[in-house]
Amino acid sequence: MKQTNLKLTFLKRVLLTTSAFAIIGTGAAIPKNISPIAAATSDAKSAQAASSNLSLTQDGVTLKLGDVFYDGTRLSFSIEREGKNLPEGVMSLYLPVDAKASKSLKKYMVPEKDQKKGYIKRPQILIDGKAFKGLGSFGDKVSQKNAVEAEYNQLDALPDEFEMTIQVGVTRISKPFEFKVPVKKDGNMVSIKPNKTQKSGDFSYTVKQLDIASRTTRLVLDSEGQVPASTKQTGKYAPSMMYYDIVDDQGKTLQQRRVGFYHSKPRTKYHIDELYSAIGSKPQYVTIKPYTFTVDPSNWSVVGQGKGADGKYKNGDKTYINELEMTIPVPAQ
Repeated sequence: MKQTNLKLTFLKRVLLTTSAFAIIGTGAAIPKNISPIAAATSDAKSAQAASSNLSLTQDGVTLKLGDVFYDGTRLSFSIEREGKNLPEGVMSLYLPVDAKASKSLKKYMVPEKDQKKGYIKRPQILIDGKAFKGLGSFGDKVSQKNAVEAEYNQLDALPDEFEMTIQVGVTRISKPFEFKVPVKKDGNMVSIKPNKTQKSGDFSYTVKQLDIASRTTRLVLDSEGQVPASTKQTGKYAPSMMYYDIVDDQGKTLQQRRVGFYHSKPRTKYHIDELYSAIGSKPQYVTIKPYTFTVDPSNWSVVGQGKGADGKYKNGDKTYINELEMTIPVPAQ
């Protein structure tokens, strides 16, 4: 995926465990057709800060850094905003002025002097004084008003201990807020690299890496080929791209932190790097259970997605492909 400048305005919010995030990093590519299909329960443990909260005030705006967490697979933090006469939204959706931009984007390109004061811009991260090259997400923190949260899951070989510098701008305030905080890896991580492949028809996937940390599980895999279709996914309907559940040896399905859907025909090659909830106990093995959603090719919407009769949001029914299940042994920790 090529990397481009961040374009938050045409990103439909992706619902995560604790926040609605937009993708960030060193100029991450933003899919133009991504929409939310997942709602997970919040991870209370993730809200525990690895360090004391820090607070900075400039020109009537106070930012508080909290929830700093790192476990080898995930680096995250939150920023709370305080002040008078601030806009209702927290995250800035303004784009840099670019004369070559399309008309649809130019309306969001507002000069700094004309912007509303108090929006938080995407942060710049330094690790031990050097630019951080990880890829992650940034957006409004759903569980807390007037706060944003950043989460990085593609980390750039971070050490077990480091000093993190967070430079975050606020609209109509000339100098960025700068936080410096020591970060220490939480717990021990087990990293498994099975390089194991499972195949069904023209479709195959290879698990490259499975990281099991104290509060997070990370799955990295590559897939290739056209996904198989069930009897319900023919004619009027079709299968979505392939998704993957992780189930521990006690039968518990881990909660995926973000499940994104693209309103387009599935590609034949994917690189998946996703975070899930912690396994908790020390399993002897985990099972990867691939599945698809049923979609309508006329607009690539998910069949059965939306608010159910009980008022709860539903992602749509999963179709598991049993012949693609894969069991991965977990070494003793």
